[in-house]
Amino acid sequence: GDALVKLCSGMIEAGKAYITTNKHFVTGVRDLSQQCKKDEMISILFDQAQRSVRQQLHNFVKDDVRKFKETKKQFDKVREDMEISLVKNAQAPRHKPHEVEEATGTLTITRKCFRHLALDYVLQINVLQAKKKFEILDAMLSFMHAQYTFFQQGYSLLHELDPYMKKLATELDQLVIDSAVEKREMEHKHAMIQQRSFCLQDFSYDDSKVEFNVDAPNGVVMEGYLFKRASNAFKTWNRRWFSIQNSQLVYQKKLKDVLTVVVEDLRLCTVKPCEDIERRFCFEVVSPTKSCMLQADSEKLRQAWIQAVQASIASAYRESPDSYYIERLDRTASPSTSSIDSATDSRERSVKGESILQRVQSIPGNDQCCDCGQPDPRWASINLGILLCIECSGIHRSLGVHCSKVRSLTLDSWEPELLKLMCELGNSTMNQIYEAQCEELGLKKPTSGSSRQDKEAWIKVKYVEKKFLKKLPNGETLPENERKPRRWCVKKCQRNNSTTKAPTARRKYRHEAGNASPAMLSSGGNPLLPMQSMESSGEAEIEQEASDLEDLRELHPGLLMYKAAQARNLPLMAEALANGAEINWVNDEDENKTPLIQAVMGGSLIACEFLLQNGADVNQRDSRGRAPLHHATYLGHTGQVCLFLKRGANQHAVDGDGQDPLSIAVQAANADIVTLLRLARMNEEMREAEGPFGQPGDATYLDIFREFSYMASNNPEKLKRRSLHFSHSCT
Repeated sequence: GDALVKLCSGMIEAGKAYITTNKHFVTGVRDLSQQCKKDEMISILFDQAQRSVRQQLHNFVKDDVRKFKETKKQFDKVREDMEISLVKNAQAPRHKPHEVEEATGTLTITRKCFRHLALDYVLQINVLQAKKKFEILDAMLSFMHAQYTFFQQGYSLLHELDPYMKKLATELDQLVIDSAVEKREMEHKHAMIQQRSFCLQDFSYDDSKVEFNVDAPNGVVMEGYLFKRASNAFKTWNRRWFSIQNSQLVYQKKLKDVLTVVVEDLRLCTVKPCEDIERRFCFEVVSPTKSCMLQADSEKLRQAWIQAVQASIASAYRESPDSYYIERLDRTASPSTSSIDSATDSRERSVKGESILQRVQSIPGNDQCCDCGQPDPRWASINLGILLCIECSGIHRSLGVHCSKVRSLTLDSWEPELLKLMCELGNSTMNQIYEAQCEELGLKKPTSGSSRQDKEAWIKVKYVEKKFLKKLPNGETLPENERKPRRWCVKKCQRNNSTTKAPTARRKYRHEAGNASPAMLSSGGNPLLPMQSMESSGEAEIEQEASDLEDLRELHPGLLMYKAAQARNLPLMAEALANGAEINWVNDEDENKTPLIQAVMGGSLIACEFLLQNGADVNQRDSRGRAPLHHATYLGHTGQVCLFLKRGANQHAVDGDGQDPLSIAVQAANADIVTLLRLARMNEEMREAEGPFGQPGDATYLDIFREFSYMASNNPEKLKRRSLHFSHSCT
């Protein structure tokens, strides 16, 4: 009975598995044809058929057989007791009548109990044998009826499908006929092609007919295979299926693979042929975040792809509004390498987004694009200090970062010092420099409605060829606001919002200051510290002695940049740069100092930012072996130290006196600068320990640098108070 129940249970479990698999199969058929509708009935009938057998046999085994087993146990126990009584009765000694009597009595009682239980046991056996015959037979008969019902209903269900099966057979016959016709047509075309005597090479891809369509109905401007150079260390080349669609450059490995986006928005990129690598037919697509090297199969294909990308850029500018563009690129816009995102700081949140836009647009001339006059410009060239519309920003980006660095006023992160730099210059100031002779030459400036080609031609002539600059008698340019005076005044250009005037600083930085003790150069004895506070407030004037005034016409552009950097005259620095001043010009008459070092001595954080944005070398040293970081540390200019460290200054360099910046700051007891230098060194060691694939920086390091950047640009008096407080506490 147990074996039969187990076999039946196994059959039922297998049946359940069959039902489940059958359901999945029928579901798949239904999804394909939507024809099967009654599969649930089959599983129900099958389940009922199995249960009719299992349940009846289960009751028989668990109830009847269990009672029989219990009776058998009692019978076996009494039998053992009787055998023990027989042994004791046989062993009773005859000379002990009381033991003989006790043993005989026990045997009599045990024998009576055994006979009664034996009678019950025999009865249970007979009942079970009789019940077994009809219970099992009844269960099997019930199972046969269930099976009969199951297959009968299955036949009925399949019989209903007979018309549909006949219909499918008819359609199948038609498909066979259509396939045969199509096969004959293809064979006929194949024979015609062979009759034209085409050679093997004639079957190769004809790239002379490659075309692109920016107005394609399916949105795909151009597609085809290109080799793509991987960004890994091995620079392997892989063949991928590329396409230009929805103002994006995408590719996929196989036809059904998910698209991989190379360029999120083509308006943010530029494309150019690449001839300086070994492989032929290469071109490069450069976006703000990455560069992608691609290879076509022929020169014609390469030109076609380049033209397709350029046409897509122009088309995207015409069709997509700025709001849509900003919404799409919100997650892809990235700041320059010097940016430290400060979105987590609630104070800096107030100067992001629209507030940054409003603040920079309030500068004279910044309410419209610097190059075409379109209102509400939202893009900036951070090294030129101008605002641009989205189309002109794309053209500026194509000039290269050595000429113009483009950033969004609404999408990118803005450091406080860079924001102040933008507010120091502006479209009006820069156009006085770069468009000084525009009207005299009779050239018409493009408008917002002009074509992209006209704008591009104007921008290249203006910023690359610099044809509108006012030429000096010696071949250099005379600044617009300095053409009449013969003497050069380093008086700082003031903004209209200036309200406070600090005391005039007449002390010049002495060359021997570098030899003074670090304690003298701490905040208590530093003669240039007032200049730092004046610069940071943005409201002061700095005037030099009369002996410092030189004839502007005699100044070399490099020397003009050099002196303007110390005087914190940003417009004059931009003027000198436009006239060809070397950004890292060395003054061999003043210990080989550079304009960046002069900006440090002048105490100007913003002048340093302007020079760095235009390519100044943050590690270039003078004849004393001192880089800008050394000078800023000697002078106690915390904001400049923070800026130089963010821009990659080498703090391990030792000057001519054997001092590195950290030892200088420790001796000067400048707690803030010591903190910055040690944090930067710790962060550098952490990155080296993590290897080339480590994280870009420790969160604590970035947070503290954000704090100092914000303080140096917006609350410099706090840095001054901190230094003074630390100095007094030390004394």
